[in-house]
Amino acid sequence: MQNQLHIISQSVPYPGDCAISIDILNRMKAFHNKGINIHLHYFDITDEYPIELSDFCKTVNVYKVAYKNINKTKLNDQKKHFVHNDLVKNINSNIFPVLFEGLSSTGVLEKIDFENRKACIRLHKDQNLGNQQTQNGQQGVFSTFLKWIKNSFKEKKEYPIPQNCMYACISEEDARQLRLMGIAEAAFVPAFPTWQAVDIITGTGNFCLFHGNLSEQENEKAAFWLLNNVFNKIRIPFVIAGKNPSNRLVKAAHLYQHTCIVSNPCDSELNDLIHKAHINILPCLRKNFTGIRFKLLHAMYRGRHCITTPLILRGSGLEKACHIGSSANNLAAIISQVYPLPFMEEEIKVRKKLLHETYNNEKNINKFIDYLW
Repeated sequence: MQNQLHIISQSVPYPGDCAISIDILNRMKAFHNKGINIHLHYFDITDEYPIELSDFCKTVNVYKVAYKNINKTKLNDQKKHFVHNDLVKNINSNIFPVLFEGLSSTGVLEKIDFENRKACIRLHKDQNLGNQQTQNGQQGVFSTFLKWIKNSFKEKKEYPIPQNCMYACISEEDARQLRLMGIAEAAFVPAFPTWQAVDIITGTGNFCLFHGNLSEQENEKAAFWLLNNVFNKIRIPFVIAGKNPSNRLVKAAHLYQHTCIVSNPCDSELNDLIHKAHINILPCLRKNFTGIRFKLLHAMYRGRHCITTPLILRGSGLEKACHIGSSANNLAAIISQVYPLPFMEEEIKVRKKLLHETYNNEKNINKFIDYLW
């Protein structure tokens, strides 16, 4: 008899057009490849679901939710929006294990019978609860979660999470913090990237590349920072690529003769840019960040030299494959030093070893399977 698994997600994980949906989608595919029957549950404003989900889900259940301003609410209030009687009924109709994708999907925890089943909560990257928090530089969900646990333990409140529950953290640093707080079943389970084979061209490219969803304020801020603080000092060709850049950013990218922007590249175009760039530069300007950047992984699997800042690498295991700088002047100096250097076969071997050891989807899915069954 095949193993069965409930997966509860805040929203539809298809198509994989953001970091969290990529992680969920590739994890479901990995479960499916192991012969696990997936019963997917998620919330949306429509009852229809992408037919592609049927390729690796035995059942797909959609529950209606009002999304107005939901991402601007606090964590505990946000979780209340993802509770539905039909969801509780469907879960309690059997004793299949449950995988909660993100903290916001755990609103039904207290209503589910966990006497004879195991559960796992996937802690994604330090998700912001919405644009408002990103703008204000406030801490994200994981930081809020840590404070909640501290207060619960301090006030000796009953913790509403079942005892037979595993926390699957997306970085070793997240898992370490939880273990320090007394949660033994906190495991480092890396992100599930789309890319599983390293495909990098040796030799030299002829530009530096920053890529990301440019409609997100964090990425736009990083692009402006690179233009105004790094590439204003060095005259090395610099390309910015990503979705929906603002008119302000487009104008800024064309102020210098050696900088430009590629708006809304398709997947193949972005892959081609990453492939051809000599340097992928991916700074993280946030003071509070946990998790892993999928754009960093994309650059690791497909790009030549990668230059980034320390925080984005914390807990990733990829430090040996990157050049690291902590300031604009530092990054400018590193770019100037690295740009003349060809990318060698020895560096590809380092990438292959690190990525295979840490970001192997087939191996990492067994961490869930070994716990849940």
